[in-house]
Amino acid sequence: MWKSAEALLVASALLLAAPAGAAPEAKGAPAKAGAQNVGGQKAAQEHAKPQQAVNVSTAAPAPAARAIALGRPALPEEIAAWNIDVRADGEGLPEGKGSVKQGEELFLHNCAVCHGEFGEGAGRWPVLAGGQGTLKSDRPEKTIGSFWPYASTVFDYVHRAMPFGNNQSLTADETYAIVAYLLNLNDLVPEGYVLSKENFPKVALPNEANFYEDDRETTEKAFWKKDPCMTNCSGEVHVTARAQILNVTPDGEAPKGNLE
Repeated sequence: MWKSAEALLVASALLLAAPAGAAPEAKGAPAKAGAQNVGGQKAAQEHAKPQQAVNVSTAAPAPAARAIALGRPALPEEIAAWNIDVRADGEGLPEGKGSVKQGEELFLHNCAVCHGEFGEGAGRWPVLAGGQGTLKSDRPEKTIGSFWPYASTVFDYVHRAMPFGNNQSLTADETYAIVAYLLNLNDLVPEGYVLSKENFPKVALPNEANFYEDDRETTEKAFWKKDPCMTNCSGEVHVTARAQILNVTPDGEAPKGNLE
């Protein structure tokens, strides 16, 4: 009886010696708690280590872009040498001036060999003066005074393309003088006239009003066809007029065989 009481007292003492809240140790668990904590720390450290990036791409890297060493930026004076166009309103005209008298001497020296002393044209070279009122005739003469739209067109062309074979050799003053002489030949300025950048826009050519923007998109749109006729469109052809002046329209049937 007393042995049972003694065993009960020993069991009670063991329960009192155990820390509060401690769970009973499972069978087969590690003997030392410290070893368990060390293992957990190592696992956490291994997980926290940065993973080394692995390039799985097998394609070759693109080559770096290289500048093509061709040419160089244009210099301001080079751009100015090309930018010589003159608009209808006079925009682009250079500084300068020239008289009709100066232009006559320059024209005789640089231009008369092709265009004649008075712009009448030498041989088959273009006529530059006269022709007023001939545009609706059978033989129209398209000159500066009869056909050209703007005086700036004359300046631009002379300055850019004349004299033939030695273009752009004239100075701005020489170009003003030659244009003044051409205007005088067409009775558009008096003999003592001095042409300059300032008074140039005041010169109006007689045929300016007959030049207008292309309006066929509106005025001729009614005649447009989605599927235009390309063969045998006009039916039988009849001669309605003959070139009487040149007499180039043959009479009767064309000769057959060798024409030599």
